[in-house]
Amino acid sequence: MKITFYGAAREVTGSRHLLEVNGKKILLDCGLYQGYKKEAQEKNRTLPFEATEINAVILSHAHIDHSGSIPRLVKLGFKGPIYTTEATKDLCGYMLMDSARIQVKETEYQNSKRERKGEPQQEPNYTEEDTTQALSQFHAFKYREMHEIFPGVKVTLFNAGHILGSALIYLEIQDEEDGKTKTLLFTGDLGRKNLPILRDPYQVEKVDVLIIESTYGNRVHEAITDVKDKMAAIVNETIKRGGNLLIPAFSLGRTQEIVYTLHELFLEGRIPEDLKIVVDSPLSINVTEVFKQHLDDFDEEAQRVFIENGDNPFGFGRLSYTQSVEDSKALANNHAPMIIISSSGMCDHGRIVHHLRNNIEDPRNSILIVGFMAQHTTGRDIIEKQREISLFGDKYRLRADVHVIDAFSGHADRSDLIEYITRIEGLKKTFLVHGEEMQAETFKGFLEHNDVNDVTIPHAGDSFTL
Repeated sequence: MKITFYGAAREVTGSRHLLEVNGKKILLDCGLYQGYKKEAQEKNRTLPFEATEINAVILSHAHIDHSGSIPRLVKLGFKGPIYTTEATKDLCGYMLMDSARIQVKETEYQNSKRERKGEPQQEPNYTEEDTTQALSQFHAFKYREMHEIFPGVKVTLFNAGHILGSALIYLEIQDEEDGKTKTLLFTGDLGRKNLPILRDPYQVEKVDVLIIESTYGNRVHEAITDVKDKMAAIVNETIKRGGNLLIPAFSLGRTQEIVYTLHELFLEGRIPEDLKIVVDSPLSINVTEVFKQHLDDFDEEAQRVFIENGDNPFGFGRLSYTQSVEDSKALANNHAPMIIISSSGMCDHGRIVHHLRNNIEDPRNSILIVGFMAQHTTGRDIIEKQREISLFGDKYRLRADVHVIDAFSGHADRSDLIEYITRIEGLKKTFLVHGEEMQAETFKGFLEHNDVNDVTIPHAGDSFTL
């Protein structure tokens, strides 16, 4: 049995890990790279393995850095099954189609530049037609059900608590090469305990080989219990100045958590009843509809407070959802203070870029960062409070107030990760992925201090026999 790390190795995006066992090649995730545009484009266009040789994909969750290259894989000849949870399958129907449209638009823009330079045209990485074919290859599993996907290879998906439908991928393998039974756990993105809406991550008690994320391997998040106080303070301080509050948020997961929290503040009378709150993201609207179809995945508190009372946790009071481009543009002419929640989460594309351009130079306004921002993204520049921010190729002075609430993060922090790993019995080998190099290196030291041995941080392309 062999594992090769082709993505999210000493970096965060582009999750791709290839397991070879019993003559089969099984890809754990197939995500898009994000960051430096030229480097990402090349990595997303050229997959580091033969698509036709892959026998199956097991997908941990629907975030694009984990799922976004699946249509490319299919376009290049992959014809096998894609195994995931029911909610992830439903979410990918929207997420991957949205990604396809972005791929096409970006290619059209780049081709116009190539034409002016007399350079050859390129095809998009994939289209909506490629995505339709990819979606036809999805097969949904329920949590905690074991399935033998190949002789001697059994998979069970457990709740990862990261976003709706996210899964821990647990493999039980009868290795024909040495006749031994081996277990492997790939966490995908591991969630946190006590986050709103979703259930806590499932604790796997015993495993031989662990592949675990390390996004916040050297960070401890703020307490989730303090988040409403901080959110209320930021909202009220901003509207007191007569400003707008911009919240860049991923359409999947983070937008719903923010809306849920604002709903609670609204019910508690801690934000004004007449405050206009807009979710300006068609994808967020579609994703929210999927949330409503999977209420059983909500935690007990969310079900008790909202579902049993007949309320919609994603629609209340002054909250509105914006679909059309015209309505989105009209927000720039609104003179009353408001909250705008919009994607993309890392501020590199989507409607949030337009709102930043319209608001970033006004000191009355605020920008609230509620999620991880990868290196070389606009969101990272905002967090670091760079003097000038590049938007649509032009420079804008950062005069708006910048706030960060990392308690919303759907990723386990250092304490969560250490607790999860040290509760696993029989662990022989641990691989740290999905983390910037410094975070992973520091986290490795913490694990070794906690008597977790044989910890490896693979480089892209590294292979290991297990």
